[in-house]
Amino acid sequence: RGQDGREGFYSGFEQASCIPDWLCNLTQVGHLGEAYEEWVHQPIVSKETPRFFANHFLEFLTRTRWWAIPLIWLPVVWWFVFTSIDVGLPILQLAASTFAGISVWTLLEYSLHRFLFHINPKGYWSLLPMYNFASSYIDNFYRGNTIHYLMHGCHHKHPMDGLRLVFPPAATAILLLPLWHLIKLLVPPAVAPALFGGGLLGYVMYDCIHYYLHHGKPINGVSNSLKRFHMNHHFRVQDKGFGVTSSFWDKVFGTLPPNPGEKK
Repeated sequence: RGQDGREGFYSGFEQASCIPDWLCNLTQVGHLGEAYEEWVHQPIVSKETPRFFANHFLEFLTRTRWWAIPLIWLPVVWWFVFTSIDVGLPILQLAASTFAGISVWTLLEYSLHRFLFHINPKGYWSLLPMYNFASSYIDNFYRGNTIHYLMHGCHHKHPMDGLRLVFPPAATAILLLPLWHLIKLLVPPAVAPALFGGGLLGYVMYDCIHYYLHHGKPINGVSNSLKRFHMNHHFRVQDKGFGVTSSFWDKVFGTLPPNPGEKK
């Protein structure tokens, strides 16, 4: 294997059968088997964008410019918040509900990153409802490496890839629909839009901050501290430091990384 891990990775590609063809570039990751976990945490520090799909449209859906996130979702945030205003929610309750939504997002951000994005990929496919039906493909998707790489592993392998750093809007829209219906069931009708809008605003802030931490050059202050904290997660201690917009929940749940002078 070469210094960046690519030699061993691509040599396995040549022997891999790809079913179906449009998943070929992704299924190849699965053939790394047990070596995947080590390989994916050996980052390639360049701005290259690896190809996922042979199909051009599917490939397009996986690549997103950072500015598309506020451009698409901030008007949606405003619509939801304005809906609560329109039904007469008092201004203090509006502010509290929106802030609560942002706060809930920070916990969701931490939880998704820790418990989903960094789950051991061996068990991914056993979680799928169609697991038995898809059993003929399990060898190609060996123990969930493929879905982990698609969801988060690629970001750790190519941390400077600016086109796969923010979440694709199409996938976000699919996830938002059931979440919105869940919130409507749990909170009063006047509060639900503001709470949901706050959570969506928290997500927009997260994606923009995340992009800045990878591609911005803060000199000092909070932004510099956040960048150091997040780069530490990528390049030093990948199983600690799951917060992106803050380290608050890492402090609460004891997942702060050790200081550079300490043992990992």
